[in-house]
Amino acid sequence: MRTRRSGMVSVLALGMVCAFCCLATAAHGATKAELDAGVKAAMDRFQKDIKGSAEFLKITKGALVLPNIVKAGFVIGGQYGEGALQIDGKNEAYYNFASGSVGWQIGAEKYDLIILFMTEEALKKFRDSKGWEAGADAEVTLVNVGAEGTVATLRSQHPVVGFVLDQKGLMAGVSVKGAKFTKIEPK
Repeated sequence: MRTRRSGMVSVLALGMVCAFCCLATAAHGATKAELDAGVKAAMDRFQKDIKGSAEFLKITKGALVLPNIVKAGFVIGGQYGEGALQIDGKNEAYYNFASGSVGWQIGAEKYDLIILFMTEEALKKFRDSKGWEAGADAEVTLVNVGAEGTVATLRSQHPVVGFVLDQKGLMAGVSVKGAKFTKIEPK
């Protein structure tokens, strides 16, 4: 009986991984126009939902905007998304975001991730890498700021700051530690 149950769990886990791969494949290959539209919508939400965001953006050296990241898991999980690095409000380059994990997890969700580079050094390290990894190449401080929150206290405390917005789904907790960010060329 135990072997049958573990076999069913394995089949369900494999099914979730396959479903995630299908979602990631669907997201991969977005056109430049689709990415630009998603990035603009995510930045509009950021500026609308986070008090003080306009002032905060003025002091950043660059913003990596990844709209509609898909996260799914059943014991084995993963996240995938694509977006753009903005310098002075303009999309300069395009990147994807991917990570995997093993452990107790079940569900799926979608969210926007905005990573702000507060120093020239942090931005340069990101741009010069062939596959920047959060946690290894730089610590990304995720900020839990609700619609009524403010970012004023963060102005110079962290070189790389991340915001999770527009979270929808049935999965708790977002982490970018160990996630890989790779430059892409959209269609």
